[in-house]
Amino acid sequence: MNLQFATDLERWGPGHATAVASESQAEAYCRSLARRHYENFPLASWMLPRHLHQHFFNVYAYCRWADDLGDEIGDRERSRELLGWWRGELATCYGGSATHPVFVALRKTIERFSIPRQPFEDLISAFEQDQRVTQYETFAQLRDYCRRSADPVGQIVLYVCECFTEENARLSDSICTGLQLANFWQDVARDYDVGRVYLPRESRLQFGYSDEDLQHRRTNEAFIELMRFEVARARTYLSDGLPLVEALPGRLQIDIELFARGGQSILDQIEQIGYRVWQRRPVVAKRVFARLFVTALGRSLWRRIRRPRAIRKVHQTGHDERPGLTESAGSPRPSRTME
Repeated sequence: MNLQFATDLERWGPGHATAVASESQAEAYCRSLARRHYENFPLASWMLPRHLHQHFFNVYAYCRWADDLGDEIGDRERSRELLGWWRGELATCYGGSATHPVFVALRKTIERFSIPRQPFEDLISAFEQDQRVTQYETFAQLRDYCRRSADPVGQIVLYVCECFTEENARLSDSICTGLQLANFWQDVARDYDVGRVYLPRESRLQFGYSDEDLQHRRTNEAFIELMRFEVARARTYLSDGLPLVEALPGRLQIDIELFARGGQSILDQIEQIGYRVWQRRPVVAKRVFARLFVTALGRSLWRRIRRPRAIRKVHQTGHDERPGLTESAGSPRPSRTME
């Protein structure tokens, strides 16, 4: 177990928690936790407005604790018990009180942005599933896992950025699932080392990649065709979600586009190594990420320039030619939270 998490669990775990002196101390704990894991806070996240940083720290701290309770304990039965305790702490938070520093801080975020309980519950459900399911028979089962392990994070982000609509959530779910699938196919070998197989068995058998092939980590024609298929499927999820970018305001466009394009770049790297992920883990080079960032920033700036022109044209012609937009008295205005 990670030493720092072991220390935190000893102090704040079941039967050990003591009351937090103040909300500010709880927020400081969440900030510290997030900054200890700075690699999970990409540059784009720091492009978000400063007044939202603490709320994202609070959400990250919740996810970090849930993830560590599932992955760092080393005993699946004990992990299930602790995740059950974490669900109880979540219920207490939504009931109006909290003692754990994460929930003392998170309660403010939940109340400020009216975030429903379900996305947080879904994340716990996925981590619980990790304790009993290590392989997937069908893609439908894997997609359901992504629905609870990846999609809720995007939904929470939309709430915090005051951009949640059913359509935005649908597009966000597509990006989150696509990104998680890309990560799975990037880490086929790493996951197998820890006893996890995310390649659905039905897909493996469809391409003639047997259980014995899997056990011996064979890179044969069947495996290459299987990976080609799964990479294409993940790419479709990412592409289908990209219209979300233009539906969002301001700086959030950069963040979301970077996540989606980053997933596509992982898939590009898998293709470039000939789908031989048993032998080599594909990674996105820093220079590629930098190029993605500059491109996303440029697109966002161009949209800002283009928007006033489009608005002037609407005023002149009475018709908005931008895809998916119409001018009417009842049209919702995007939140200015991200401007």
